[in-house]
Formats: sequence, structure tokens, C-alpha cells
Amino acid sequence: MRKLVAGTFLTLDGVMQAPGGPDEDRDGGFRHGGWLVPYFDEKFGAIMTEWTLRADAFLLGRKTYEIFAGSWPNSTDPADEIATALNTRPKFVASRTLDTLAWSNSILLKGDLAEEVAKLKVQDGGEIQVHGSGQLLQTLLKHDLVDTLRLWQFPVVLGTGKRLFGAGTIPCGFRLVDTQQTVTGAVLHVYERDGNLKYGEMEVGQEAVIFDANSAQR
Repeated sequence: MRKLVAGTFLTLDGVMQAPGGPDEDRDGGFRHGGWLVPYFDEKFGAIMTEWTLRADAFLLGRKTYEIFAGSWPNSTDPADEIATALNTRPKFVASRTLDTLAWSNSILLKGDLAEEVAKLKVQDGGEIQVHGSGQLLQTLLKHDLVDTLRLWQFPVVLGTGKRLFGAGTIPCGFRLVDTQQTVTGAVLHVYERDGNLKYGEMEVGQEAVIFDANSAQR
């Protein structure tokens, strides 16, 4: 069984749009592209490299695929471990508009996306990593296909832009398994999927009662 791991960069108010540059994604008139860049440091780069090397394959949405395919093949230095991984390992691409993929080892997913991803997950292998790909992530979260979230949160608030958890995200629980921090103030949180959403009820002077979202018992 493969594990589907989604890694993304977020502001404090949950925006994931265009972290890497002004023209990365201007949808909706977004004008804050590149908000992550001032917080990049050596530790951040080292963690990202270690993450990427865990991938057995990558799952990308069309926009992220086109951005990656337009830049990573230009890096041919064997010492660039992220570029080597991205250029040589399988890349599954979710797109309704692309017919062909020029980047080496890229495979276009056809048919129902949720069904195709579910098929990939039951195969033998390591991590399938999702990078960026905001629209794709909405589908994966809606169908409960994400096993692990690796979230980098940065100390900025934008007030506008595409967010990771949109309409249609199913209520569910995650368990925090790791936290790291860089000197620039970026904080990494790693969460593993952890069953149904639980609720509780508290009364002053009484013991808190916790119950499962799918249970009628309290």
C-alpha cells in the first residue's frame, strides 16, 4: 500500500496560492505571489530535500505540472537531489485539458480522478507526494484520499487567495506527529489521518464528555 502525502505552504490565514513568485498564479487578481521567499533558509531547504527524497512518485495538478515541467528539467546537476528526484521518478498528472506530457516519466491520469488515485494507493511502493496543486487537493480531501499532511506555515496574513481547505472538505481527524521551526519563523506541522471527527461537551464543574462524530452514543 502506498501512502498519499500532501505537502503545501500556508499563510497564517490558510492561503496557499503562489508562494514562490509574483507570476506563479494570478487567478482572482492575486497580487501577493512570492510571499514565502523571504522566509527561505538553509534548514527549510534541507527539510524539503529530505521530504522529496522519500517520494516513490509524485501526483500533480495541471498548473503545478506546467510550472515544474518548465523549470526542473533545466537543472541537470546530479548534486541537486530534488531536481534529480523530480526529473527521474514517476509523475502522475491530473488534467482534463492536456493530451500529451513532454516531461520524462510523466503519466496522464484518465477517467475518474478519485478512482484513479485510489488505484495508485493500493499498489506496492512508497510515498505518492502531492506538491502544490490546490485544485487537485480539494478533490483528494473531498474523497478522503490524503493520509499525511506536511504543512509549512509562515508568519504572514494575506486576507485573500486560494485556501487549502475549501468547500467540500470532509470533516475528519488528524494527529500531530512532528513539528519543526526555522529561525525565520516558518513552522512545519506533520499530521497523520486519525479517524472520524470527535466532538465534546463541557460543563463547569463536570467532566468533559467526548463522543465520535458517527456515533449516537455519548
